[in-house]
Formats: sequence, C-alpha cells, structure tokens
Amino acid sequence: MSNVLIVIEHAAGAPKKASLAAITFGQQAAQKTGGQVHLLVTGSGVGAVADKLKAYQVAKILVVDAPAFANHSTEALTAAIAAAQKSTGASIVAAASSSASKDVLPRVAARLGAAMASDVLAVIDASTFKRPMWAGNVVATVQLTTPTKVVTIRSTEFGAPAAGSGAAVEPLAVSVDLASFKAKFAGLKEVKSTRPELTSAARVVTGGRGVKGAEGFKLVEQLADALGAAVGASRAACDAGWVPNDLQVGQTGKIIAPDLYIGAGISGAIQHLAGMKGSKVIVAINKDPEAPIFQIADYGLVADLFKAIPELIDAIKKA
Repeated sequence: MSNVLIVIEHAAGAPKKASLAAITFGQQAAQKTGGQVHLLVTGSGVGAVADKLKAYQVAKILVVDAPAFANHSTEALTAAIAAAQKSTGASIVAAASSSASKDVLPRVAARLGAAMASDVLAVIDASTFKRPMWAGNVVATVQLTTPTKVVTIRSTEFGAPAAGSGAAVEPLAVSVDLASFKAKFAGLKEVKSTRPELTSAARVVTGGRGVKGAEGFKLVEQLADALGAAVGASRAACDAGWVPNDLQVGQTGKIIAPDLYIGAGISGAIQHLAGMKGSKVIVAINKDPEAPIFQIADYGLVADLFKAIPELIDAIKKA
C-alpha cells in the first residue's frame, strides 16, 4: 500500500480545473496502489484554496503557507514537494501538465531519484501508465521501476474527481532561503482578458496561416466573441507575431479538448492536431478541400473564411 501526492495549482483563491483532473488521476492511481490521495497546496494566504479542496475524496490536504511561496520559485516548490513526498510516503507524485509542472517536476524527480513519465493519459497499475509519443500518433505503455514515480498528466483525459468530505487540512513547515537561489522572482506581467481561459473553455475558435495576418485574425476574435469562446492559434500564426505565443494550440503549445473547436484557416499539421484532436466536436473552415484537418473534423466547410466567418457571425447574432 502506498499513497499518491497531487500538486495543486491555483489562481484567484480556487484550484485550477486542470488540477481537479489531476485529483481524478490520483484517485485512480490510489485504487491501484491501495493507498490514499494527498494534496499539496503552496502559496501565501491559501487557506481558501485548501477549503475548496475538502469537497473531493482525498485523505489529507497539506498546506505550505508562507511569504516565501507567494510567487513562483522553481527551487522553493521543489523543496516543498520533496518535503510533502517524505511526509506522506507517496510512491507517486503527480501534477497536471502545465508550464509550471514541466519546470518543477523534472527537478523533483531528480531530487527523489525517481523515474518520470509526462503527459500521462491513463493508469494501468501502480507503476504502469499510458502516454503519447510522436505527436500523439503512438500511445506508449511505460513502466516506471523506481520506488517513487513522478508524472505529469494530460488533464483533458481525466474528468471531474469523486466528491467527498472530511479531508484533514494540515500545515507543512518548509523553510527556504530565497536569497540563496540562483533564480530570483523579478515580476509578473499578467494578461487580463474578458474571454474564457484557453485550456478550460467549453468553446474555442482558432486561427492559422490562412487568416493571412493580424488584421485577418480579428475575424477569428469576432467569431469567438459571438460564441463566448476562447481564442487559440496555430504555431504559424504565433511565430508570425499576429497573436501572443500563449494562444498557441498544439504539441509545443497548449493541449485542449473543448466541447466545440472551430479551426479557421488551419491546414491541420500533425503538431497542431496533437493539441486539439480530443475536442468533442471539431469544425474546420478552409478553402483547400485536401487540408488534413478535414480528416478529423466532424463538420467541414470548404470556403473562403473571409466570407464564411462574417456570415456565421451574422447567423449567430440572429439566432
């Protein structure tokens, strides 16, 4: 019997949706190990986050609450996770795949002498998992043979966690010296938007090379606003500077699986498809009938997007 430790990311006093999916992974993994699920919350003034996590079926919520953890520090988080693993005796340490976890968990694995698997899609047993390779064209079954395993999970593959009550909240004292770290927190430039967040939105409209420029991309944004959707982009659109890189969907961008995905002017390169092919309904708008995205689309519109999108927006407004 061995426990599972899930590292929680949070914002605005609440756990992120992706971290809730990580709890689901933890519950599934705990069934295989015969152990319990423990959660780790770090930050400053994070009591509200811990309280919200009581609603899920977990045994314990460890809280590292100190000014030193107010801002992201890879070295501080590594120390906190290692301390939590020792405290809980967890054989599996996991978090939702994100820019933060990709930065921190490999360091945790190195510190713990643990084997690591990234973007886990499913749990087979206490040491065996499924993960994608080659832009998702191959699903590999991997076995981690070290006593402690570290994994990041693809949140789009796990649903909402089982509900529970009565989880104990315990403080965990972790002392770090920020001044001794080689990396310092310089500041945070937060991008605020009235649109939904890309990785958690139910509807997403993306634009690719076919929009032909920043002006053309405004059509994508207008369609997204008409639908109350998030905006995404292909790597080509981001590399061209038409939109910020944090909107990139794909193998090297964000992995999404909304209820509705609309791709405008996107050919469907394998790297982009790896980031969105789990979407429930896929709609493609492209004037090239041979575009690869039509092979996975539920609905395909072979048309000039500069004519089709304004017509769609008018129809949505009338409806």
